[in-house]
Amino acid sequence: MSDKHGAFVWYELMTTDTTAAAAFYDDVVGWTSADSGMPGANYTLFKTDGVRIAGLMTIPDNALKMGIPPAWLGYVGVDDVDAAAGKIGELGGTVHRQPEDIPGIGRFAVVADPHGAVFALFKGDGSDDMPEIAQNANGNIGWHELMAGDLATDLPFYQEMFGWKKDEGIDMGEMGTYQLFAHNGAQIGGMMTKPAAIPAPPYWGFYFNVEALDASIARATAKGGKVVNGPMEVPGGAWVVNCVDPQGAYFNLVSMKR
Repeated sequence: MSDKHGAFVWYELMTTDTTAAAAFYDDVVGWTSADSGMPGANYTLFKTDGVRIAGLMTIPDNALKMGIPPAWLGYVGVDDVDAAAGKIGELGGTVHRQPEDIPGIGRFAVVADPHGAVFALFKGDGSDDMPEIAQNANGNIGWHELMAGDLATDLPFYQEMFGWKKDEGIDMGEMGTYQLFAHNGAQIGGMMTKPAAIPAPPYWGFYFNVEALDASIARATAKGGKVVNGPMEVPGGAWVVNCVDPQGAYFNLVSMKR
């Protein structure tokens, strides 16, 4: 398998107001947004230090009709999108959008794990020569978090799909275990059974690295974002906060300093 198989390789915000969302995240995270220049596509790129980090687009009409709210979507790299989509079904997951090509970019599919947490599969066409930046670099996505339908069955699903390795488990008391997982020897995220108090179906959340947490929170709330949990210190000394943006998309911030 390639190094990209099982790695989160892209992130995408689908929302109702791309102009407002671009201004919000540029200010809060420190990204620079610009039109992608893709022919026939209204697609914005978020960059940090000139490196592409994520994309932004309007929620498609068919998704709006289905009542799908603004949300961030994570793309996991695979060696073969069609084979991976087939395996998703074999392991009890769902393929929401069958594999298809993005001309000049690669091939993707939109899927969900057995309890409904949505993500995407992706394989590039080899034309992307953008440099990679450190996982903990400001503006990058530093952590990936699954609020799972059932940790005991969802963790093996992702292990089988992507080769993720079970790492340290953190005892959260009555909330259960927060299970860290690794890709190619590096911790990239954690997952736990979603607490019943969270009024949402199982979901993936992404933590954006910022220089200082309190300053980013102040910018977020000034622009209409809301804090739903935190800030709080987590093992390792980092500080995190869980938020929603002005259009209602859930996101998280992480920093080593307040």
